[in-house]
Amino acid sequence: MLRVLLLLTCAAALAACSSGASNEEAAAAKAAAQAASAPQKTVLDPQLKALQKAKDVQKTVDDQKQAADKAIDDQGG
Repeated sequence: MLRVLLLLTCAAALAACSSGASNEEAAAAKAAAQAASAPQKTVLDPQLKALQKAKDVQKTVDDQKQAADKAIDDQGG
């Protein structure tokens, strides 16, 4: 008898919790989902930016070296 009463209480509690969401709750849930999809700042962001900047500088240096090597080869050296 106690088990049946416990099961009925749990079923009633679950049924009460599963009622439809109001428009305000739906809007709040949608806003939370959009906020979650946006990239979040982390402690590593400054390091990642510095790493990307270093990669960009290296690409510039490599491009300049390639242009200088081509100029040397064009002059016959």
